[in-house]
Amino acid sequence: MSAELRLPAESALEGRYLKDYPREAARRLEAMPAEEAAEVIAAHPLARVVPVWEQLAADVQERLLECLPEATVARLFSEMDPPLAAELLLRLEAQARTRWLARMEPAAAKLAQRLMAYPPDSAGRLMDPRVVGLRPEMTVAEALARMKGFRRTRALRELFLVDEAGRLAGRVELQDLAVALPEEILAQLSRPVTAAVLDLAPREEVVERIEQHRVPALPVVNVAGRLIGVIHQGALVAALQEEVSVDIQTMVGASKDERALSKVSFAVVKRLPWLHVNLATAFLAASVVGLFENTIAQVTALAVLMPVVAGQSGNAGGQALAVTMRGLALREISPRHLSWVVFKEVRVGLLNGLAVAATCALGVYLWSGSPGLVAVIAAAMVVSMVAAGLAGAAIPLLLTRLGQDPAQSSTIFLTAVTDVVGFLSFLGVATLFQGWLSAV
Repeated sequence: MSAELRLPAESALEGRYLKDYPREAARRLEAMPAEEAAEVIAAHPLARVVPVWEQLAADVQERLLECLPEATVARLFSEMDPPLAAELLLRLEAQARTRWLARMEPAAAKLAQRLMAYPPDSAGRLMDPRVVGLRPEMTVAEALARMKGFRRTRALRELFLVDEAGRLAGRVELQDLAVALPEEILAQLSRPVTAAVLDLAPREEVVERIEQHRVPALPVVNVAGRLIGVIHQGALVAALQEEVSVDIQTMVGASKDERALSKVSFAVVKRLPWLHVNLATAFLAASVVGLFENTIAQVTALAVLMPVVAGQSGNAGGQALAVTMRGLALREISPRHLSWVVFKEVRVGLLNGLAVAATCALGVYLWSGSPGLVAVIAAAMVVSMVAAGLAGAAIPLLLTRLGQDPAQSSTIFLTAVTDVVGFLSFLGVATLFQGWLSAV
């Protein structure tokens, strides 16, 4: 490498490094002060910088916008993949968004505005609208010549064919194109399109298409069937990651719209209602304990062992919930499998409950020496773990059947069930057989 490619700010970030390792270069830039990172970006040709810029975290991009020359920022917005440019523009204040759109190349600004008009988490927001549909009657030589004018062809794995009305008509894999004779026509190389998605389809449907067909690129069509964009592999992976992360957040009562860098006020507004729901379920569990106040006062060992039953049933319910949620996410099961899945988890809970009850009984006997207390906690353990398995399987499937998001605060509802059933079974059995309990 020539000396002029090496930067005083960070010698490792030379031109070749930026070109061949954009992800690693982005991580290095993120660790640098914003002013120094801006110097690195401004010192290199845009063609080398754009792939690195697209790998930067969103908050780093926003900080760098304030440090880079306006002309550089405008060119970055113009050269970025349109979905990524639209995503970054939407994160900015309205005034800043308007200013940068005005500075961008007209064609790039038009594409970005078109994507921003789609609903969040829709296929239209994820797609690259720069897809070019080729005619089936074109020859291989004509197609290759046409490809030379494509921008960012590194993401291409296949070409899409369209009829005279622009409707999706087939696809041609690049490997077939590469070994074909120049005079062959694309119709002879055409393969059927295995999967496509409407531009207004939600992200969940995009993920479903990916999992069902394992396609390298997913064409996007409008209601008339016209090809209007394609979701490339990077966006497909991002959609899968987003789907998984949304489920993780919503299961514990956080909003799917919240991000790690969201404003405090936004996070509070989105989380607080579910925290109140959780508080209500906690009071419900506490009220169950209050019903057996006299029993606890007479046998104080019950207060020590209550968390053991509730905690164990909570873990068992969480296992059933996780397996059921994964089955729903992978489309292995649906609400019509409710009875089968619930019955399976009840049997698992029963067998696990018997095994755990035996171990727990031994420990309680060595600790208390009370056969009555051993019988109470063993019976309660089996009952609570069966109920936990039932609830862990039923809650997400019932939410799905009701047309709700199965991940939405499932753990909050599950915790309510396991706590109430755990306390009720343990203290209820203890009250019924109070005379058997030794004072411990």
